[in-house]
Amino acid sequence: MVSLIRKKRERQSLTTEEIDYIIKAYTRDELPDYQVSSLLMAIFLNGLNDRESADLTSAMLHSGIVVDLSDVPGTKVDKHSTGGVGDKLSLILAPIVAACGVPVPMISGRGLGHSGGTLDKLESITGFNVHLDLEQYAQVLRKHNLVLIGQTEDIAPADKRMYALRDVTATVECIPLIAGSIMSKKLAEGIDALVLDVKCGSGAFMKTPEQALELAEKLVSIGERFGKKTIGYITNMDQPLGETVGNWLEVRESALALQGHGEAAMMEVTLMLSGTMIYLGGRAGSVEEGVAMSRAAIADGSAFQKLLDIVTEQGGDADLLRNPQRYPAASHIVDVPALQDGFIAAMDSYEIGMTAVELGAGRIRKEDTIDPVAGIEFLRKAGQPLRRGETIARIHTNNKDIIDASVSRLQAAIQITDNQPSPLTMITHRVDAQGVHKL
Repeated sequence: MVSLIRKKRERQSLTTEEIDYIIKAYTRDELPDYQVSSLLMAIFLNGLNDRESADLTSAMLHSGIVVDLSDVPGTKVDKHSTGGVGDKLSLILAPIVAACGVPVPMISGRGLGHSGGTLDKLESITGFNVHLDLEQYAQVLRKHNLVLIGQTEDIAPADKRMYALRDVTATVECIPLIAGSIMSKKLAEGIDALVLDVKCGSGAFMKTPEQALELAEKLVSIGERFGKKTIGYITNMDQPLGETVGNWLEVRESALALQGHGEAAMMEVTLMLSGTMIYLGGRAGSVEEGVAMSRAAIADGSAFQKLLDIVTEQGGDADLLRNPQRYPAASHIVDVPALQDGFIAAMDSYEIGMTAVELGAGRIRKEDTIDPVAGIEFLRKAGQPLRRGETIARIHTNNKDIIDASVSRLQAAIQITDNQPSPLTMITHRVDAQGVHKL
């Protein structure tokens, strides 16, 4: 292993056999975390070529079971986000798509760095069980057209371990590692098609359009190479998605969105992704028709009912989604005032995400426990006017010692100017097998 770390440190390519050895040995506990951490940093600094990236994906995919869902009727479609701040879209779009007749087998991850994880959000629902075995996974999918679980020990176990290690070794924002992690899990879960939400901006792992497009093209290429119809979108992460950051706060907001009360910018992205999933699932003749079907599923209540059904099926207290006031509140809820008159010109989503982590909504060390009620509510977003002293945001935490620092950090992360900025463009590009299309 030392020679392989040195090889990558010296910018040389690893062979297929060497990558296979590393993944197998790490999965069998034959390599310690500190050596794999060193290799991850060498990869972060020096990259992997296309062949190495494909080999890494394949090795992690085959480190466990590849699920066969061929006996579940319909075209199975999943969605994956590369991670953002306030990104609760899976909780909204999965019930929409399932209500429209497309099976959604969703295996999600936990928070990474400043970005939240779907699993952590689901586990904030009292009783919700994300630890179904693969037989239960298929049964629930067959019954409801939807299942929401975490990685089992059988699915891409090498990635599960590396995923947690990357989070605490500053090696998250690396295109080949992100691509290998995403696609090994998605290809293992039994899908027929995949929609990708590649975030770009201050709260994304890809900060520039060029990085985001590079990742999207690599992900689509891997998906298509494995015979899965794959479409990606580049979406804006220069401010948090929706009006909340934090696990229970985002679940509560998702339930409201499915009842027709979703923030406009968040719903624009949600509906494009859900419409594309419905299209790839063969239930709509175009993405536009899929978007219209998505709106109808919200309007007629079937999407919200699907969320209630799956929460109940997986052991959660669905009444909390109908009556969120039943959920225990944080012991400290504190307003964050504006320091001057003007307009919100920019929101540093990374700083906002890290503030939420400090409040208890994420992990600084991989063994940290998440506080489900910790987080931030936003009363104002980019482009909106405000007056000095007016509340921009509201902090929720059970840790009183962090409140003053968090208020200051949020005030510094929100830029206020005299002139009203242009509205943010939420979706900039579509990437598919035919190439890149500016929207």
